[in-house]
Amino acid sequence: MAEPALDDLPLFPLNTVLFPGGVLPLRVFETRYMDMTRECLKHDQPFGVCLIREGSEVGAPAKPEGVGCLAYITHWDMQQLGLLQLRTRGGRRFRVLDSSVAGQGLLRARVELLPDETDADVPAQFTALPDLLRLVVADKSEAIFAEPHEFGSASWVGYRLSEILPVPLAAKQKLLELDGALARLEILYRFLEQRGLVGSRA
Repeated sequence: MAEPALDDLPLFPLNTVLFPGGVLPLRVFETRYMDMTRECLKHDQPFGVCLIREGSEVGAPAKPEGVGCLAYITHWDMQQLGLLQLRTRGGRRFRVLDSSVAGQGLLRARVELLPDETDADVPAQFTALPDLLRLVVADKSEAIFAEPHEFGSASWVGYRLSEILPVPLAAKQKLLELDGALARLEILYRFLEQRGLVGSRA
């Protein structure tokens, strides 16, 4: 994949949070995002996904959160005229430095890529977390996580749990912005512990 255009990255504000390595299917039908997709495919470049802070996914341009995630198109299909099916995968996180509204209401931004967080092995006290993900993978008839499955990686486990757990979008955004794989695991373990889904460490 080509390097993203950091001074002119197209943004797709959504009511979801994309995490590095995450899989995000999208249905594209608005002209601005059809054109954006065509541009990204032509130049083999990603677009940016940001959680909507104010506004909605359709209509007038929404105001995005300040930290998002690059989305690389891994598959596309148009079985129905005017409806583009995309499968994307999350790349690096980025911070929006400034943005503007281009033609047809497409947001474009100047961004800086955030450094990859330092990964670590999942500590012994958190082994219930990858075990839970293994159960999720075994229970699903279709793949919800991209290969390879890195159950020993604190970053991978934390990002995948952040995707699937029923926490508010604002909390998911904080988990995306958090710098620290082990700190993220601590928060997620506490969330599950309070709901009796993992054993207490007390």
